[in-house]
Amino acid sequence: MTSTWTEPSNTATALLLLGRGSDPASERGVDCPGDLPAPSDPDLVARATAAKAALGDRVFVLGHHYQRDEVIQFADVTGDSFKLAQQAAARPDAEFIVFCGVHFMAESADILTGKDQQVILPDLAAGCSMADMAVLGQVEAAWERFEDLGITGEIVPVTYMNSSADIKGFVGRNKGVVCTSSNAQRALTWSFEQGSKVFFLPDQHLGRNTAVLEMGFDLDDCVLYDPHKPGGGLTDDQLRNARMILWRGHCSVHGRFTLDSVREVRERVPGVNVLVHPECRHEVVRAADQVGSTEYIIKALDAAPAGSAWAVGTELNLVRRLALAHPDKQIMFLDRTVCYCSTMNRIDLPHLVWALEELVAGRVPNVITVDEDTAANARVALDQMLALP
Repeated sequence: MTSTWTEPSNTATALLLLGRGSDPASERGVDCPGDLPAPSDPDLVARATAAKAALGDRVFVLGHHYQRDEVIQFADVTGDSFKLAQQAAARPDAEFIVFCGVHFMAESADILTGKDQQVILPDLAAGCSMADMAVLGQVEAAWERFEDLGITGEIVPVTYMNSSADIKGFVGRNKGVVCTSSNAQRALTWSFEQGSKVFFLPDQHLGRNTAVLEMGFDLDDCVLYDPHKPGGGLTDDQLRNARMILWRGHCSVHGRFTLDSVREVRERVPGVNVLVHPECRHEVVRAADQVGSTEYIIKALDAAPAGSAWAVGTELNLVRRLALAHPDKQIMFLDRTVCYCSTMNRIDLPHLVWALEELVAGRVPNVITVDEDTAANARVALDQMLALP
């Protein structure tokens, strides 16, 4: 059996999000400075190849799984956000780390790399909607509410890797831990050994899915703190009784998958395996056959038998890449319409060419720097994650 990739249908919103320009609502929403090559330039691949060769071992290019193929082809390493930050830290001789991902990922790389290394984000407007949903001032206001209730001694803050350096620093200052989608259960297990409650930032779905589906909690053990409502929209008793205080944040890509998406694909493709990321909604994760991180999804499809059918609930660039890599399997996007990570897609080949050619010319563009105090506190939370049993 052979399979060909069928592109989901475009939507007006999806097409709008694939362009250039500034995004004032993004994590660090600014225009990218400098003159970018035209996207229609037929020499872009040759220019990127030449610039990377000229830089040699001075540059190390990291590519997140959700990046466009035109960018991924130039990555020295591909992976999820934490794997890439680790890879950056493992290359102390690389003068420049060009991070083809989003802002919080580049921040983590800056925290974990040496002082003589510089982390570069080809487009400063490549932020993360989920990271934007947890702003330090809002989080500190919530913590003050917990202090007023006298419950901070019971609470361990946990932040998902998909958060700003400010939030990781907050968690480090308050003796918490960072987690990834792969080790969230281990992070929560450790946290409940330190206290009786967890304050989980910023993705409500990963927190809820891990607590309920992997640790046996009840949905009633979880409450949702909404920073846009007075007191988070929760009563004093709700906060005192909760075991999981979930921040009202989510991934704009994974949050779009619905129970109807799962039902529709099962009706359309008999025997299909539904494989989703744990950032998906609780009801979607419950209805899926398998759940796991991007690395888990890749390994599951690598190991899947020829002829099997898979509907995958994660970012479209990765799903398409996996479908093309496994023509003997029927791999499709869980939803019928396009869903790219819009900010991740801001890093296209023109931006990468521009960044590399600037380095060749002796100019260092778009350096991501985390201040020393924030980096030190964030490092505490990251190191605690690395020390998890």
